Amino acid sequence: RDIESSTVVFIDGAVGTVTTDADEAEAHKAVADYKVRAEKVAQWTGPAQTKDGHAIQVLANVADGNAARLAAQSQAEGIGLYRTELSFLSASSEPSVDEQAKIYGKVFEAFPDSKVVVRTLDAGSDKPISYATLDDEENPALGVRGLRIARDNESLLTRQLDAIAQAAAQRNEKAQTWVMAPMVATSTEAQWFAELCRERGLVPGAMVEVPAAALMADTIMPHLDFVSIGTNDLTQYTMAADRLSPQLAYLTDPWQPAVLRLIQHTCIGGADNNVPVGVCGEAAADPILACVLVGLGVNSLSAASTAIAGVGAQLAEVTLEQCQEMAEAAIMAPGAPEAREAVRALLDGYAF
Repeated sequence: RDIESSTVVFIDGAVGTVTTDADEAEAHKAVADYKVRAEKVAQWTGPAQTKDGHAIQVLANVADGNAARLAAQSQAEGIGLYRTELSFLSASSEPSVDEQAKIYGKVFEAFPDSKVVVRTLDAGSDKPISYATLDDEENPALGVRGLRIARDNESLLTRQLDAIAQAAAQRNEKAQTWVMAPMVATSTEAQWFAELCRERGLVPGAMVEVPAAALMADTIMPHLDFVSIGTNDLTQYTMAADRLSPQLAYLTDPWQPAVLRLIQHTCIGGADNNVPVGVCGEAAADPILACVLVGLGVNSLSAASTAIAGVGAQLAEVTLEQCQEMAEAAIMAPGAPEAREAVRALLDGYAF
């Protein structure tokens, strides 16, 4: 309503800006640059690595067997986040172990030889499941969700782990099946979950999405074989801002330096304990932010399969040292817009 009809505007979907009366020459140059970039993305075939050969595993986020089959047609090296709860949102009762195993098996079939990371039920908050979620919590985002559901119902978790193990037994012998718990907040929780996984021959890990888990990485890491950072929830809890609120979108931005510093702290804990650290939140789908994450020490990135080529192509254009320089600029910025701007300025400089 503030822009008059027939006004020429330039829209940049990459950064989310609309510019009125943009300089025509600059706008056309930006479009031409985008076409060059799109061609590079289309030609990228993987595997992902920086310009100087630093390897980064790029994986896919999936919700079911169909999504896994589509991901298998992309450059994904495996699955970095299988959201098991999305198969059960409409279930009125808990599926049996055999029924669950059949569902999980369809995902495994798409990547018979590759790493698959399965997340146990992340029920609660914005993903209620009738047989697992408490009714009428006053603040469900801070309530009984994720691994916390199993605190008073351990058999719900163990049956799911049994089903995952049953489905994993049908995979090729060398295929890696990793399992991670959401909403881990303490080393005691990490140790308990890890023991349940190892009893079933599964590789145990945890989501780092509670700030306490990032801050206490040095005590949590020794119990686990890997961690994966969920930037969506980590940002929500760090900034005390509901990630579903459009009014608070300026806070729930993964470019927030506070969030990036927690990621850095987690990566330091991972390096000290020889535990790989991945990112499976939306931040991993942002090609430029992916460079920052690599610079912070992240070992793998998992995103929607459609975003993988863009991430891989961008990483191929920068060195690890440049990623580290971008990461330093981002964490030293006063806010998310400034962090994004500082990194883009560095990236533009590297191109010349």
